[in-house]
Amino acid sequence: MQPMKLPGPKARAMLKRDSAVISPSYPRDYPFAMDHGKGSWLWDVDGNRFLDFMAGIAVNSTGHSHPEVVKAIQEQAEKFLHISSDFYHQGMIELGEKLDEISPMQEAAVTFMTNSGTEAIETALKLARYKTGRTNFIGFTGGFHGRTMGAVTMTASKSLYHRGFYPLMNGVMHAPFPNPYRSILERKHGEDYGETVVRYIDEQLFKQVVPAEEVAGILVEPIQGEGGYIVPPAGFFPALRALCDKYGILLIADEVQSGMGRTGKWWAIENFGVEPDIFTSAKGIASGVPLGACVARRSVMTWERGSHGNTYGGNPLACAAALKTIELIEREYMQNAAEVGQYALDALAEIAVRHPSVGEVRGIGMMIGVEFVADKTTKEPADKLRDVVVHNAFERGLLLLGCAKSVIRIAPPLSMSKAEMDEGLKIFEESVSLAEKAMGM
Repeated sequence: MQPMKLPGPKARAMLKRDSAVISPSYPRDYPFAMDHGKGSWLWDVDGNRFLDFMAGIAVNSTGHSHPEVVKAIQEQAEKFLHISSDFYHQGMIELGEKLDEISPMQEAAVTFMTNSGTEAIETALKLARYKTGRTNFIGFTGGFHGRTMGAVTMTASKSLYHRGFYPLMNGVMHAPFPNPYRSILERKHGEDYGETVVRYIDEQLFKQVVPAEEVAGILVEPIQGEGGYIVPPAGFFPALRALCDKYGILLIADEVQSGMGRTGKWWAIENFGVEPDIFTSAKGIASGVPLGACVARRSVMTWERGSHGNTYGGNPLACAAALKTIELIEREYMQNAAEVGQYALDALAEIAVRHPSVGEVRGIGMMIGVEFVADKTTKEPADKLRDVVVHNAFERGLLLLGCAKSVIRIAPPLSMSKAEMDEGLKIFEESVSLAEKAMGM
């Protein structure tokens, strides 16, 4: 496939205007300037067409501008745009009822609605402190939870996210996330590596760093996103749940990227057979309309009136979009994510055999990571090659996004068809071949 000449003239003009007025902190990787989108496809301002393998970082769960979502937003916009969370409206109540219905917890669930994932994390941290009367938290290396002060303190995927912002929130410690491909702790005989990590928390952190009875919560992504789309071993979450129960610690699942049907289940933690005490959602919850949610067991969310609040949480447009998004996922896209996701995993496993740079393919449903290495034996990360793959794909009409040091995430709309997946994987493999050739592999 011949590469396109990118960026085109209209895109170049947009980039110039952008650089004059928009913060340089945004991590733009390649010059895609969007004009419009439909389903799994996007068009830039110069008329070039692209297949979307990243869905706005796992946000556009129903595809771009799904007509039923658009209609729900339009109908709500004709009624009212805002009333604030100081008052009541039907959409907010219905969304709370639906989140209770699809919650991974058997106990009744109560929701605090926010504007974003990072704000949902801040809510969870405040709630955990309020409920337990404790002040400390355990997070995991590789974890990403947002950019506001509490959330970024819990984040440990890149030191860049902390640089220039110290002192961060007090009372936060990190344990290694159980990455089976890159384990760093020594296992006992017959021990699942996830169990090893939990034993490390119990025997090292709780005995040498922080007393367990002073830890309010353990915050964890069921499948790490920014950290590399890492699926933990089967023993991790059962052991972590048991640890939390042992010491009265709240288990907080960050489902911002992994939830809303992306793994073929409503919540990624359901793949591991345990229930959290609190979980957060955002990204794919409303098909691109900003919305987040902190959802907790009714017995946990007992804070008093006025102890936490916001202006825009539960915005009527966002609630309308979320209700329709959930309906679509429930009706067809969650099953599609499971089926097409497994189809993609199988195809990528075949691609990995043909390419010396592909160290591992992993994931569940449409949350897939492809890790690139310089050598499959040493597993040395091939970050420069990964970047070349991303740019090769862009020039050939496929939008990809990297994560961790040398991983490409594949997180398309949950509505993507097998035919579209085939088309994208063809461009992906061609992009890998060209990158390997350029790197002398």
